Amino acid sequence: MTRARLALTAAAAIVLGSHVAGAIDLKVGLGLEPTSIDPHYHNFTPNNAVSQHFFDGIVNFNERHQPVPGLARSWRTVDDTTWEFELRPGLRFHDGSLVTFDDIAFSVHRSGNIPASPSGFGMFSTGMTFVQVSDTVFQVKTASPNPIVPNNLANVMVVRRKLAETASNAEFNNGTATVGTGPYRFVAFVPGSKMTMAPNPDHWGGKPAFDNVEVRFIKAGASRVAALLSGDVDFIDAVPPPDIARLKANQQISVVSGVTNRLIFLGTDQFRTETPDVSNAGGKNPFLDSRVRHAVSKAINREALAERVLEGSGQPAGQLLPGFYFGTSPRMQPDVFDPEGARKLLAEAGYPNGFDVVLHGPRERYVNDVQVAQAVAQMLTRVGIRVAVEALPASIFFAAATSGGPNKTPKFSFILNGINSGTGESSAGLRSLLGTYDPARGFGASNRMRYSNPAFDALMDEALRTIDDKRRAELLGRAIDLAIGTDAAVVPLYFQLSVWASRKGLEYVPRADETTEIMSLRVKQ
Repeated sequence: MTRARLALTAAAAIVLGSHVAGAIDLKVGLGLEPTSIDPHYHNFTPNNAVSQHFFDGIVNFNERHQPVPGLARSWRTVDDTTWEFELRPGLRFHDGSLVTFDDIAFSVHRSGNIPASPSGFGMFSTGMTFVQVSDTVFQVKTASPNPIVPNNLANVMVVRRKLAETASNAEFNNGTATVGTGPYRFVAFVPGSKMTMAPNPDHWGGKPAFDNVEVRFIKAGASRVAALLSGDVDFIDAVPPPDIARLKANQQISVVSGVTNRLIFLGTDQFRTETPDVSNAGGKNPFLDSRVRHAVSKAINREALAERVLEGSGQPAGQLLPGFYFGTSPRMQPDVFDPEGARKLLAEAGYPNGFDVVLHGPRERYVNDVQVAQAVAQMLTRVGIRVAVEALPASIFFAAATSGGPNKTPKFSFILNGINSGTGESSAGLRSLLGTYDPARGFGASNRMRYSNPAFDALMDEALRTIDDKRRAELLGRAIDLAIGTDAAVVPLYFQLSVWASRKGLEYVPRADETTEIMSLRVKQ
């Protein structure tokens, strides 16, 4: 019997109440591979998930994407522009060296200043000044009030300055610089194949549940499922929708799912009087009229998308984040499917016969994204908006949707897109997706529709400088009501569900941030 099978036998025995001594090893199959083990190189979900095993943040995120103590056991506001953090005493890196204030401040600075980073962490680390108070206490000072400093710091992993200051990607990938404080120690990384890790018995959160972990990168969903069913791996992520029912019916397999912060939505051109992908609309851009945008929303049967097209891997959405996130609106629910109401709004807007438009979207970036686009096209066609779908490779789509038009403006008129929150609350997504496009202010980075409403911007400005949580939540809720409820700036469709499967005897706690981390996998007691 292999050691992995022994591990599962042990897990099964524990479930039955027996005591089993010895190591528990684990083999995991992941659908996506990190581009680097360097925790600051690329702000990319697979990289971030891997980083959490070898490194800790000053603050961590729990499974509901809420900030919780990490290396810092507590924090508080001193005044509107000063946050104070207290570190756990005696923190050590894997090589036994003590964690110092210098390591902390260096890590935050480094995270936003990696040369040639495909997508960096500067949005989380800029505008902060670090001041040491004692060996375990430091302050973060900001030029203006910043109510989400702890959330931002949860995105920054702490590295050892002595090793990381001159380290290359290669030195992180071969383990030379991969010396953190995390629950697991780096053993090996073979790009395109696998990664192995061993437990850190001295971790401040306690020894991890598994002794030796081998992570295999298995891109094809069918191959991941086959590896689980054959016993080659014990746990997989990103279960393909067509396989969910089959795995749930298997008595030797456990399947769990959880709603994520990944919103899939429709975006419409709101800045050109004539828009390139629309025809039979009298030479006008119909999407400039909010009634047309509301008609699009009413024409979508979100329940059908979630249950049929996604085969249960989606949850209908009415705003940017699920309701348990901070800064959502209790008033915004998914629009009710109302095709007659959609036709009426189109007629009121001057389009009784509808119009023709091309819906552009990425291919193989989101769960069943092409099938979703095709289903949306059918629903809209039934109310008079005749839609043709053009799905592009993700890299081509995002580049064109962002700056592929004249003078580097967004190219498309109508898009299927996705967004998630890196801060565990709504302000970052709202500012990026719906703020008036203004790179100098850091607004509108993902606003490919060029929606702009000064009243929305004013609410966001106030929310972003409001330290009081109750008042800030109220402002964010009002901003959502205005942008989505009144203006239909975007049309939320659904939140993706993440689905994991494991051999019996193991259980996984779903994470809203889409990451797969071994610390959320447990042996059933």
